[in-house]
Amino acid sequence: MRQNRVVSERAELDRARAGDGAAFDRLVRPLRGELHAHCYRMLGSTHDADDALQDALLRAWRALARFEGRSSLRSWLYTVATRTCLDTVAARGRRALPVDLGPASDRTVLGDAPLTDVSWLGPYPDADLAQGRAAPDARYEQREAVELAFVAALQHLPGNQRAALLLFEVLGFSVAEIATVMDTSTASVNSALQRARRIVAERIPDAGGQRAPDTRLREIVADYAAALERGDAEALVALLTEDVTWSMPPLPHWYRGIDAVTDFAVRVPLTSCGAWRHLPTSANGQPAVAGYLRRDGAGAYLPWSIDVLTVRGDRIAEVTSFIGAEHFAPFGLPAALSPE
Repeated sequence: MRQNRVVSERAELDRARAGDGAAFDRLVRPLRGELHAHCYRMLGSTHDADDALQDALLRAWRALARFEGRSSLRSWLYTVATRTCLDTVAARGRRALPVDLGPASDRTVLGDAPLTDVSWLGPYPDADLAQGRAAPDARYEQREAVELAFVAALQHLPGNQRAALLLFEVLGFSVAEIATVMDTSTASVNSALQRARRIVAERIPDAGGQRAPDTRLREIVADYAAALERGDAEALVALLTEDVTWSMPPLPHWYRGIDAVTDFAVRVPLTSCGAWRHLPTSANGQPAVAGYLRRDGAGAYLPWSIDVLTVRGDRIAEVTSFIGAEHFAPFGLPAALSPE
């Protein structure tokens, strides 16, 4: 079976090299999901990943006649995608979360205005994310490698370090292969990996920790959504760790600790926003809810935020509410919810 598949792929590749666009699409289709996830890890934005993948595949199509087959098509496509992302990183820089901009606020900031001059990290719709390790030597599972803490830490790395770490730790490329991808020496790759590992370890020292059972995660999501919809502060606080944080990009202020987060929750989402409805979803390999808001007591519930929950043990340690209706379409979520 495997030999037949290899023969079929070679035939498709020959047709693609001869100018058959449909054959190229068939070759690329099984790899689109993982290539898109790679672009997201590099760039921290689903929309940027969309653009980078489209650009990379166009570059690959135009250069396909020069692909000699000394590496696998998959490895070659990762080379093209990585170089495309590095061009984007060089042109745009890194993406941020509110915690990168300054210390937590001690008290609730009412009327917090969005910062439009910041490139914000965005959530990743991971429903089709490939599971398991990409290679035996990969350190991170595919799910772990899109978690918010990891992707946020990557944003603090220069492009070459970001690419080297992802190719080695997530995708299982060898140092020699990475040197080819990045058109540099193995010594430079090893140096980039050493620096990147140190920075990531400083920012997420407990990476790879134990994941709560899926049944418990579903319960936490349901309880979180129900507490917001009922305006039940006691039920919400019972779900949180003592050192919980809550941030809401593109709003710059964020809160740390049960007292500050409770004050914010009571004064803003639980009482002053309007009526909530929620749909469970998954983002960045983490439990999440899509929040729909009805402000005036009439009409449909409209998209407001994707709340990504970081769970430690059986409590929520971090809420990251990505505000904006533009986040909903990539998740396949409805554009509005009808009132009950």
